[in-house]
Order: sequence, then structure tokens, then C-alpha cells
Amino acid sequence: MSVADRVVVVAGATSAAGLTVARALVDAGARVIATGRSAERLQPLSDVGAQVAVADATSFEDMSALAAKLGPVDGVLSLVGGWRGGGGLAGQSDEDFDALLPALQAVRATSRAFASLLQASDAGRFAIVSSTAVARPLAGGANYAAVKAASEAWTHAMAQGFAKAARDAGEPLRTASVVFRAKALDPEALAPAIVGLWDGDAPALNDRMIELG
Repeated sequence: MSVADRVVVVAGATSAAGLTVARALVDAGARVIATGRSAERLQPLSDVGAQVAVADATSFEDMSALAAKLGPVDGVLSLVGGWRGGGGLAGQSDEDFDALLPALQAVRATSRAFASLLQASDAGRFAIVSSTAVARPLAGGANYAAVKAASEAWTHAMAQGFAKAARDAGEPLRTASVVFRAKALDPEALAPAIVGLWDGDAPALNDRMIELG
């Protein structure tokens, strides 16, 4: 298998990582649908060959509407993120926590909207990017680590759901849910890792945590 001719949604794609991943997927022969809330910020994605859709990755309604338009989908990558931290536990403000929550909200919205399409694919892949801070959270980054940990938990729950659905149907597992962890996200390391998700079988990938760098 390979990613060539696969349909891959990159949700929250307007970051440097989103652009790098989208370019790598397009170069590998995938049909890429890149989402973001700003048509202007999506233009660089269009320039590298991705289809673009103005849609909020944290909105289940927006993601469901997009899924209904696309038809078959082989991959979804949730890239909504951001960082706020510092000041020890006393500095972990509600405002900073609220600003970080969209990362978790995007994981929930995209997974719920696209799960059935991914399971219908012969090689469905769902992936998020987390942080090594989950394994060793610091007081000054407690908000950030908590949101990333929750996102990982949701993604692992998806993996269990995919495995159970295949087992209950008496069919081989074809869909995988994967967590990538990085200390500091390097788009050039993430891109080939995403492209490579279609090089392996779902049973070997499902519920894996893969460290980058």
C-alpha cells in the first residue's frame, strides 16, 4: 500500500506543519483536503496542490458537513494546536487553558465526523500530534500537558473502537488510530511520518504512540 490516490483531510492546516505535510502528501500522489477558518491563510495550501475548505476543525457541524461532501476518505490528521505556559501552577490561567482547548475539541470533532468513512476505507488512518510533555508534565506547562493527555486518551479510545468494530464484524482490522509525540514539532520530521502511515498494516499501527525526532 501507499498514500498515492488516497483522500486525506488535514484539519487545521494553516500552520507551517500543515503546509509541509500537505505538500508532502500531494507530492506522494494523495488528494489532500486542507481545512482552516481563513480563506487567505489557506491560499498557500492551495498553491501546493491541496484542495481547501473554509471550515472550523473544532466544530462537529462543520466537520460533518465536510465529510458529507467528500465521500470516501482514507485519512484524517488533526493539526489544531498552540502553546501557552509558564508561571508554575499559579500561572496556569483559565484564559490560557481555554486557548489550548481547541486542540482537544478538534480531535473530538474530526474523529466523530469522519470515523465511519475511515472505517469504510481499506486503509483508514487517523492521527494526532501530541507532546513528550504528556510523559513528564511540568508545573509551568500543566494546562498544555493536560490538553495533550486528553487528546491522546481520545485517540487511544478511537483505536479500541476500531479494533472492536472489526472484531465484532469478523473482519480484518483496516483502520488505525495513531499518536505522534514530539518534544518540539519539526514539520520536516512529521511529513514523512504521515506519508508513511499507508506503508504498514493497520494492526501494526493501531493504538501506537510514535515519537518523532
